Amino acid sequence: RHLPTAAFVSPHAPERCAMSPMGYQWFAITRMQPDEMLRGVERAAPVLNAFIDTELARLNLDPSKLALVGFSQGTMMSLHVGLRRKVPPAAIVGFSGALPGAEKLPTELVGRPPVLLVHGDADEMIPVQALHAAANGLGAAGVPVRWHVSRGIGHGIAPDGLDLAGRFL
Repeated sequence: RHLPTAAFVSPHAPERCAMSPMGYQWFAITRMQPDEMLRGVERAAPVLNAFIDTELARLNLDPSKLALVGFSQGTMMSLHVGLRRKVPPAAIVGFSGALPGAEKLPTELVGRPPVLLVHGDADEMIPVQALHAAANGLGAAGVPVRWHVSRGIGHGIAPDGLDLAGRFL
């Protein structure tokens, strides 16, 4: 309801997920290790960039009108790709994710789009501390960031976070 004229496109990640055979993943994570997540986003970035470029052309959309929204690994991918695109997106929203490679941002950052991070305080998959670490890493790199913690929410998206994201965009 906040974005009645927006076009929404949602890619499937390229790999089948071993932990959830019905799902997809951008990269395999055997443990939540920063170096493993960074290698994963770096390997998957060309696939997501190609998808974005194809969709922008298909919709005849100026790249500056793009907003990236991700959940879990989608947040990791949105932050990694969005902060390094030649034409930065208008905004990035990340739900229940993390920021791999924050230490590399100062040398790799292309743009500083506004970022909103939303996380549940009961997330059993990616602890809420990942939100705080991401917000600190983004802020240290000069990226404008806002964040919100949804009370009592696990690894998912709560109505309060969804409403906040819609208003942010």
